[in-house]
Amino acid sequence: MKKKIIIKSTELFLNLGFKSVTMDDIAAEMGISKKTIYQYFETKTKLIEATAIYKFESISESIDAIFTLDANPIEELFKIKEFITNYMSNLKKSPEFQLKKYYPRIHTILRQKQFEVMQSCVIDNLNRGIAEGLYRDNLNVEIISRLYFNALGALKDEELFPTNQFTLQELLDYYLEYHLRGICTPLGTTLLNKKILLKLITNNEKQTNTII
Repeated sequence: MKKKIIIKSTELFLNLGFKSVTMDDIAAEMGISKKTIYQYFETKTKLIEATAIYKFESISESIDAIFTLDANPIEELFKIKEFITNYMSNLKKSPEFQLKKYYPRIHTILRQKQFEVMQSCVIDNLNRGIAEGLYRDNLNVEIISRLYFNALGALKDEELFPTNQFTLQELLDYYLEYHLRGICTPLGTTLLNKKILLKLITNNEKQTNTII
């Protein structure tokens, strides 16, 4: 029952917002009493923390699956970008913005978990890229990995990048190219240029088919 409550609550919180959804709403949606929910979660805040961690672990598993595909480091980053774009575009409200505004303690916990997981993934990506001759061998992996994490987080800052001016797809595309052009060798840059050109051709074909 606890897992069912977390799953249903996650769905409601992501679709309607953490502040909008009440314990009564969750109980009514599940056809159970509010008392049953309180048997597992003392407060709504405790439930929100559980759902945030549950969703984070679910996303982490999806990203881990990308790393098992044995793609080259540049291709790997593009696949992760595509996953993030698809995931974020399906959200009606920004969960991270809501957590930061209304539940800062949970936001801090989640950000630390994100850092630990992403730090490990990015360092691995950088080291493999260096070993394969795609990234420069004089990179300070520790510094670059932290820059990558913090800059990626900044893209979600509504004040810095208002959604009425920048799309998530646009921000992620520009950021990934910016990141890679700063660390790639000539070999890596050639591979990057081919990847960008292929994406451009694919997008043009999609637009043509839509018009037709």
